[in-house]
Amino acid sequence: MGARPIAALNSLRFGSPDNPRMKRLIAGVVKGIGDYGNCFGVPTVGGEVYFMPCYNHDILVNAMSAGIVKAGETVSATAGGPGNPVFIVGSSTGKDGIHGATFASADLSADSHEDLPAVQVGDPFQEKLLLEASLEAIQTGAIVGMQDMGAAGITCSTSEMSAKAGCGMRIDLSKVPTRQANMKAWEILLSESQERMLIVCEPGRESEILDVFDKWDLPCAEIGVTTEGGRLEYYYEGELVADVPAETLVLGGSAPVYVREQREPAYFEKIRQFDPQQVPQPADYKTAAQQLWHSPNLASKNWITRQYDSMVRTGTMTTNRPSDAAVVYVKGTRKAIALTTDCNAAYVYADPYRGAMIAVAEAARNIVCAGGEPVAITNCLNFGNPYNPEVYYQFAEAIRGMGEACRKFETPVTGGNVSFYNQYAHDGAVIPVYPTPTIGMLGLLDDYNQMMTLDFKNEGDTIYLIGTSRDDLGSSEYLRTVCGVEFSTCPHFDLDEEYNMQQVLKKAIGRKLVQSAHDISDGGVFAALLESAMPGERGFDIQSNKNIRKDAWLFGEAQSRVLVSVRTEQIADFERFLQSENASYELLGTVTGPQLLIDGENWGSTAEWKRVYSNVLEEIMKH
Repeated sequence: MGARPIAALNSLRFGSPDNPRMKRLIAGVVKGIGDYGNCFGVPTVGGEVYFMPCYNHDILVNAMSAGIVKAGETVSATAGGPGNPVFIVGSSTGKDGIHGATFASADLSADSHEDLPAVQVGDPFQEKLLLEASLEAIQTGAIVGMQDMGAAGITCSTSEMSAKAGCGMRIDLSKVPTRQANMKAWEILLSESQERMLIVCEPGRESEILDVFDKWDLPCAEIGVTTEGGRLEYYYEGELVADVPAETLVLGGSAPVYVREQREPAYFEKIRQFDPQQVPQPADYKTAAQQLWHSPNLASKNWITRQYDSMVRTGTMTTNRPSDAAVVYVKGTRKAIALTTDCNAAYVYADPYRGAMIAVAEAARNIVCAGGEPVAITNCLNFGNPYNPEVYYQFAEAIRGMGEACRKFETPVTGGNVSFYNQYAHDGAVIPVYPTPTIGMLGLLDDYNQMMTLDFKNEGDTIYLIGTSRDDLGSSEYLRTVCGVEFSTCPHFDLDEEYNMQQVLKKAIGRKLVQSAHDISDGGVFAALLESAMPGERGFDIQSNKNIRKDAWLFGEAQSRVLVSVRTEQIADFERFLQSENASYELLGTVTGPQLLIDGENWGSTAEWKRVYSNVLEEIMKH
């Protein structure tokens, strides 16, 4: 598109990490992301990792990237009119990735390893060269359109670029640079070899494109020309091997629209039977908290993130300053972008409509907590087989919830993708993964000095909770980890309540009334308090809300709540501000030295809890 990538994020879903096969998958995925991203020179600035049994067979690896391009300098993926030369640039074409798109839309089984050639082989050094060469080629002004080669390779890029322009192409596959001998025409057409682009340029300016790619020592071959009539003609060694209309091949092109059958999942009946009053309160809250704190979903992901380079290009502002979203400085300006990926699949499993709403809302909440204004989202929608009416119900309801939330926050969906068939066979049944509509959100800080961090700053500061706490344990990490409850309701969420709370928080940060801001999500108030205390090894002395059962207040995950800390001299102004906004809030206590006090009980030092937090995942992966 003409943009220079400046940040990468990822959203990973794994099964139980103590399983030997899963450890190998985790190590391989993390090494793959680290090796490629670090060599490619784009910082990995954020993301999320969840471990749940439903991903024991099919893991999910979602990637997001953000780039910067000057207004008016974007490049479209269109072929223009007839008579334009067509080039393939980048890596040579091999047999890797043939039927990759088909492989991605098939059920994985014990025999899937035999289809390994369908997986593409990446080369980050070639990608770096292609990045620089492409950006330089754009500056010549000779390019009409450009598109990367994704699913189905040459077939995809030629058909999509032609269909957008209402033209056709005549392509000579014999001219495509190949890295394997005796490749057949269909193999060249369908190969999904990575690090390749299709470029359409203005007639008479071919030498400008060739010179740029020659400078970067990358293959660049003129393989065809755009034509009138909207048909794609593929030749090989002088013979016409395929002749198809471009429009028919592209997504939605003249395909019939089906209204698929939807059916509420049968497990909803188990969710409706959930009664929080039947969940016994723990005999010892500190012991329950320690058990919860050993969950890899709450533990530090440092074992993973330290394998990534977050500081290359020197624009990342959150490497050593913890914030709810990654913040990346836009060089040459005072602006910064805030980036996050979010989705708690357990919420979506319990209620696809409300759970998908929460994914968007939490992403926006993280952006706001970092001092930004939510601007737009992308997504990766991971589901089982859409021909299963229960899966299609999850899919349709999740999209409905996501759409409503995006309209409320005015964050357009700028793109994304859909991954179906994430499921496995077990005891004669086909079991899909939890519906996982991952949201990637981008926000904007007009001045990077607006950035807000989540860590407590000073002893004596006062800790507040903005929002409304409730007797709510639904779908919490506490319920699953400590209580062993698999089926429970989605946590409380109201879209208007969430939106209004975020507006209040934005104003409070803008008026510099708070020292820190951290959203309350996985692990509840207790996890949020510890996460704010650990960076500076501060402690806290807080009182729980006596109107709510203690485990629900400490560990429940009712939405639309944020933890903030306020200087003593600003308390009066802060409370006056909240009252003027008619905002709901709770006064929790104060930031202290290294000890943790909850309702007067000493829960030990922050350093002790931090030690557990830092080592849980590493200990699992080592043994």
